[in-house]
Amino acid sequence: MTAQLPAKGRTPELLEALATAELSIVGRLVEASNATLLCTLSYRGESIRCVYKPTLGERPLWDFHDGTLGRREVATAVIAAQLELEFVPPTVWREGGPAGAGMCQLWIEGATGGTDVEVVTPDQIPAEWLVSVHGIDAQHREVVVVHADTQDLRRLALFDILVNNADRKGGHILRDTNAQVFAVDHGVTFHVEDKLRTVLWGWADSALSPDELSLLAQLAHELGGEFGQSLGAWLRPEEVAAVAERVDRLLAAGKFPTPSGDWPAVPWPVF
Repeated sequence: MTAQLPAKGRTPELLEALATAELSIVGRLVEASNATLLCTLSYRGESIRCVYKPTLGERPLWDFHDGTLGRREVATAVIAAQLELEFVPPTVWREGGPAGAGMCQLWIEGATGGTDVEVVTPDQIPAEWLVSVHGIDAQHREVVVVHADTQDLRRLALFDILVNNADRKGGHILRDTNAQVFAVDHGVTFHVEDKLRTVLWGWADSALSPDELSLLAQLAHELGGEFGQSLGAWLRPEEVAAVAERVDRLLAAGKFPTPSGDWPAVPWPVF
């Protein structure tokens, strides 16, 4: 029996357990393209579940440096924590594990995915949802990728721009039993080139709110100090610099970007 931790369970003690406690492999998430192992560990005398992604199980990609996907997941969690955004589950780097070094992330018990994003025909768009992109399905029918219009998803969409997420699928957006949004699978992030692929385009070209501009200004300031230097533990210097450049562009534009046309705007499959 595994313990259910509160959604906001990011404590130094929990992070230490994720980084150092002995892992017991329960199974493998076969849908994942890289080795993704579901494990248990002991925390405060109880068994909790986590996701362990060893570097040895990473599939090489043509456009990302080998052996860096787990580190990019940790960098994503570090930035989310710095901005006090709660949607990335507690995530750490492990030097040791059953398959060697890799990323370890708390498993969110009871979470479900795919409830905030849908693929529908144009006449089936739910009321008050936003259209992300239009497309054609395998039967040559017109379809639309749509998503809910909520503040937490909007904040996630902005965050994905900051980390240059190349794979924000609908299934990577989870809701726990308290309806809190969580986001997972951040291995293909922080590329120096613009590679944003997301199902959350509904706010494209929308003006950034004062709170969003304040968040960006905070990050711009912190990237110029010790926090920016600390990201060097997980990212290359040019990748950290690219984060700062994206923040500056967003502040200058004052609005969400639109698809560039130089790169597929939506990941495939959508879920």
